[in-house]
Amino acid sequence: MSEEIKVERKKRSLSLIQPTSIPTLGNYLGAMRGWPTFQDDFDTIFGIADLHSITVRQEPAKLRQQTTQLYAMLMAVGLDPQKSILFVQSHVAQHSQLAWLLNCYTQFGELNRMTQFKDKSAQHADNVNAGLFTYPCLMAADILLYQADVVPVGADQKQHLEITRDIAERFNGIYGNVFTVPEPYIPKQGARVMSLQNPVSKMSKSDPNPKGTVYLTDEPNVIMKKFKSAVTDSEMSVHYADGKDGINNLMTIYSAVTGESFEAIERDFSGKGYGDFKKAVGEAVVAELEPVQKKYNELLKDKKYLEECWTNGADIASRLADRTLSKAMKKIGFLAK
Repeated sequence: MSEEIKVERKKRSLSLIQPTSIPTLGNYLGAMRGWPTFQDDFDTIFGIADLHSITVRQEPAKLRQQTTQLYAMLMAVGLDPQKSILFVQSHVAQHSQLAWLLNCYTQFGELNRMTQFKDKSAQHADNVNAGLFTYPCLMAADILLYQADVVPVGADQKQHLEITRDIAERFNGIYGNVFTVPEPYIPKQGARVMSLQNPVSKMSKSDPNPKGTVYLTDEPNVIMKKFKSAVTDSEMSVHYADGKDGINNLMTIYSAVTGESFEAIERDFSGKGYGDFKKAVGEAVVAELEPVQKKYNELLKDKKYLEECWTNGADIASRLADRTLSKAMKKIGFLAK
């Protein structure tokens, strides 16, 4: 009699990304470059959080364009629709439906303590809307719909995961085991990339100086110009040290892209000026992004294929989401159709 081999199910992870802008070099080296290998270790779900983006007024044509571009970029960096569920949030109606249910199991005081609500209210004082306030309930719905075991989180999202866990435990306490209570997953940290113009601040889409941020779609000549104008110091020595924020940042980027250690970089550029080093960093980044940009541009030209992918992704996501939503509604007492 043959012995049955038990195959252990992979843990399910979920990540949603807002389509507010093209990702930066910092996003890529810090996290996105590692996502393809993440697919091998987890049952992965990636979504574009377009519903979340409308807490701030969006230009309709631009939102559609940015959603399409981000979907193509996620595939260009290596996310495979055959390995991951890759979908657009607004294509799966269950997100909005479960969010309303969870609104009714979340306390006003809990939402009022959320620091992101306070921060965004200050940034957009002319548009402090109810969606901004109940944003954590939609985020909780995103996670709980798919019974996600783990959620990759950065420091700015820990509070949202905590309230998701609180909501899930409260609901389960009333109705039994309906939702998987997700655990935070701290991914292996990639390179922390700083602004090229203000190297004490993280590279950001909202940097007021356009020369400070490299976008994944920047043309090679644009990338080179940005690196050549990067802020350094007056020492003219390529070595990592306190007070050399600009050079430290360039060395971090060069190391992340080439795999060279700081010691090797210092040795290779000993006696050379900052101009040579900036040029080398720029060229290394251009080479790193070349295959990503090539794939991205190919995908954008094939809109039909992109539509097939996100339609299929939404169909799979909807089937999973519907199981959870139906169970939650039945537990609450809603009539079945």
